[in-house]
Amino acid sequence: MRVHYLWLLLILGHVASARYSSANDWTVDHPQTLFAWEGACIRIPCKYKTPLPKARLDNILLFQNYEFDKATKKFTGTVLYNATKTEKDPESELYLSKQGRVTFLGNRIDNCTLKIHPIRANDSGNLGLRMTAGTERWMEPIHLNVSEKPFQPYIQMPSEIRESQSVTLTCGLNFSCFGYDILLKWFLEDSEITSITSSVTSITSSVTSSIKNVYTESKLTFQPKWTDHGKSVKCQVQHSSKVLSERTVRLDVKYTPKLEIKVNPTEVEKNNSVTMTCRVNSSNPKLRTVAVSWFKDGRPLEDQELEQEQQMSKLILHSVTKDMRGKYRCQASNDIGPGESEEVELTVHYAPRDVKVLKVSPASEIRAGQRVLLQCDFAESNPAEVRFFWKKNGSLVQEGRYLSFGSVSPEDSGNYNCMVNNSIGETLSQAWNLQVLYAPRRLRVSISPGDHVMEGKKATLSCESDANPPISQYTWFDSSGQDLHSSGQKLRLEPLEVQHTGSYRCKGTNGIGTGESPPSTLTVYSRSLPGSSPPALTNPLILRWKQNRSQQGLQENSSGQSFFVRNKKARRTPLSEGPQSQGCYNPAMDDTVSYAILRFPESDTHNTGDAGTPATQAPPPNNSDSVTYSVIQKRPMGDYENVNPSCPEDESIHYSELVQFGA
Repeated sequence: MRVHYLWLLLILGHVASARYSSANDWTVDHPQTLFAWEGACIRIPCKYKTPLPKARLDNILLFQNYEFDKATKKFTGTVLYNATKTEKDPESELYLSKQGRVTFLGNRIDNCTLKIHPIRANDSGNLGLRMTAGTERWMEPIHLNVSEKPFQPYIQMPSEIRESQSVTLTCGLNFSCFGYDILLKWFLEDSEITSITSSVTSITSSVTSSIKNVYTESKLTFQPKWTDHGKSVKCQVQHSSKVLSERTVRLDVKYTPKLEIKVNPTEVEKNNSVTMTCRVNSSNPKLRTVAVSWFKDGRPLEDQELEQEQQMSKLILHSVTKDMRGKYRCQASNDIGPGESEEVELTVHYAPRDVKVLKVSPASEIRAGQRVLLQCDFAESNPAEVRFFWKKNGSLVQEGRYLSFGSVSPEDSGNYNCMVNNSIGETLSQAWNLQVLYAPRRLRVSISPGDHVMEGKKATLSCESDANPPISQYTWFDSSGQDLHSSGQKLRLEPLEVQHTGSYRCKGTNGIGTGESPPSTLTVYSRSLPGSSPPALTNPLILRWKQNRSQQGLQENSSGQSFFVRNKKARRTPLSEGPQSQGCYNPAMDDTVSYAILRFPESDTHNTGDAGTPATQAPPPNNSDSVTYSVIQKRPMGDYENVNPSCPEDESIHYSELVQFGA
């Protein structure tokens, strides 16, 4: 039992010895060195931990230039601060207690932060922070670096800065003290950077005051331009609008070659020459060799005449064409990469191109009477200011972009060209054929070999017309309007008979409409009278001739040698024959007609007698009188051809017209 008691006493003694005698159990954290300048202040962030978890800080002293007295085993020096808890209020806190220039900002548990204001240059060196908690004591050295004047800030930048790439510069100052605020400001070439611009992304400031470090920082993030190379960037420390210190650095901006391109001239007429110059104005790093490449509209130029000089290249374009117009640029490379010049545009002046005629309306085929609108179109022209002209079959007809026909007619058909000109020249379109579709018109019947033909011959009747499209179907009619059932353009009559005598007309039809000709008369002469011989010689008829003067239809200049007598039935109205009625009608095409011939002798003897013999010939009419002879005849029907003698007789009135043949 006694042995166990002794062992218990040994264990408790060992624990007590470890608890109260081990000074290494104190932990104090603060910045290794604190910086300030004369007149400023220093804030010393400080954290501590006593050996006993529930121990409270009883006393805190701040020594300046302290030493340890081995004899007394105490620290000596200039006391800047000394605070001890009182017996009256043992729980009172020590923080916010100020003694002279020193303010304790901590507490009795874990915070030992101090502030010295104002700070003096002779405060530089080690301060001693002596803390006591019960029987535990600790001395913590704190190093101060106090200068007579404010020190410069530092500027941190990347090892390489490239144009247009985001970069951040940091300006810092190892100082921060509440109650003595400072500002860090940025300047580029002495111009303050105050706001966010196209190149400046952000400006941020921060203050750090921890047990590890105390500093104030400002970060400038921007995208430098190549023109920023060599420029100065300055960070300035200000307090109460007063400049305390500053630091300046120069930017080393790496960038691709900067090229300048020139074109002389920038506007050129077709077939002239142009010279382009590309010069390397700047490069960082510098070019190892000057090798300039040329591009047009983004594509490399090949097989072009080039002249390379130091820091310069020339591109020569001979006999410029329209296709050489476009945007040109040049390119050169350094270790950073390729650099390109700005694009310059080469303008080539030329006459209008691809001129053509467009039909605006109507949408389909063009018919007579419609409204027609033509437009003169072209692909391009440089200069763009142009004038328009229209030609028809080579002759100028109108100026203007549009050619309008209010009511188009067949006469408007033809080949049309539009012409576009500018200050360089003019261009004529291909001929555009205006075809106007219209129904047949101007129809007429032409008779070949003539409209007076002897029987037994042949005659060709042609239906002449003006139509577009051509007539596809013809129809022929005789004088009675009877369809002759012939659909061709020509009507052939062979051999001719007296019955073919009469008027003929034709009708033509195409896809647009129908047209009809006026009648044309064909006269067929009989080689002999009906029967076999003239009735005056073969049929001894008694004819009484009556002379009627001043009748129409006779030619005054006729010779009066002979004339025909036409017998028309009394029930029909006599036909008035014009000057062209010089033959006889076909009996089959009209009522029965009888003929007689009255002949006049060559001598001046005036005898009377029966018709058909010289003794019975009547005197010829003179040139001043037109004579119509008529006879009333009553004769047997057998005198007529193809007439049954048993048919009853009828009275007929016979008319004759004196026609003088020859001059």
